[in-house]
Amino acid sequence: MSRPLTVLDLGCGLGGVSFGYHLAGCLVTGVDIAPQPSYPFPGRFIQADYLDFPLEGYDLIHLSAPCQRFSRMVKSRPGLWQRYPDHITPMRPRLIASGIPYVIENVEGAPLREPILLCGASFGREMYRHRLIETSLDIAPPPHPRHAVRASRAGHWEPGTYISVAGHCSPMWKAREAMGISWGTREELAEAVPPCFSEYIGLQARLALMVAA
Repeated sequence: MSRPLTVLDLGCGLGGVSFGYHLAGCLVTGVDIAPQPSYPFPGRFIQADYLDFPLEGYDLIHLSAPCQRFSRMVKSRPGLWQRYPDHITPMRPRLIASGIPYVIENVEGAPLREPILLCGASFGREMYRHRLIETSLDIAPPPHPRHAVRASRAGHWEPGTYISVAGHCSPMWKAREAMGISWGTREELAEAVPPCFSEYIGLQARLALMVAA
């Protein structure tokens, strides 16, 4: 495939996923129901509800659905999970019916089918940020190194530890360095996906779709 792979990034947020696909040589369009002033490609951002957004016309669709419902913190509090939506269940049939290769990203505990695990440490990042990836493509997970370095507690980094980019993490320069994201607020960064994850997926997707073509 000589032209750039076109990617639809649903639930793009501040654009960590979009930026990773961009680094992989893809042309990305981001969609989010909320305004995203920090999105790195403002001319390719569409404010819309992705639950009924048209999916046609792209080579790959990436879905980053809200993760709060499946997080460990929410699951540990009885009844709290009901306050947060499950967008994976209604979106998966739409993605499959589109016939377009797709990726669904979410946290550990999310109801993904035969997911692979991505970890920040697999990409040389000083953090143990885990995300599950369900995909219709044949994408192999990278090696997952042992968590040998102590992780900082509650996001407050100490020298010699790996930072946890969550909540009120600090210092921001270290969180940005670990995530590979130099823009956005603290709250946006805490919910973002490291671009190295989607860059990895994008490079493998380009190869898989080139072979398929």
